[in-house]
Amino acid sequence: MTTLNRPGAPDGHVCGIDAAMEVIGGKWKVLILWALDDRRDLRFGELRRLLPGITEKVLASHLREMEADGIVRRVSYEEVPPRVEYSLTDSGTRLNAALVPLAHWGRERRADGQGAERRVADGQSADARAARTPVADPTTPPAPPTPRAPAAHGSGKRAR
Repeated sequence: MTTLNRPGAPDGHVCGIDAAMEVIGGKWKVLILWALDDRRDLRFGELRRLLPGITEKVLASHLREMEADGIVRRVSYEEVPPRVEYSLTDSGTRLNAALVPLAHWGRERRADGQGAERRVADGQSADARAARTPVADPTTPPAPPTPRAPAAHGSGKRAR
């Protein structure tokens, strides 16, 4: 996702966070960085399987943007069938290291329950929160499914 630069500096960035957000902005880029740091030299299909919910179009677009920004390396092998592998550049590895404290903060916040409390305090209803699809944290295993309670209303047939 390309962001528009703001006025205020010759390069259009007001501060370092502004410049970093131009590179990592969007729902998937940080998760792509995390996956590439965890496992080196990933093929497109492997990367897509590590990011459930991402479409091929979005993944391909983000990888092109991240390659243009110099944080992802794309190596194409002249084979049949063609093989392409993605990995982090030195710049991408440094960026990922800078994101480690942010991941730590997010895990602490989630463990403390502050995210849910904050949304309720801000007046957001439980229905609005439930309507959102949560983004999976690739560093923690998924929670087991919760069992459903049996229906309390008889056989389900209507009385005439």
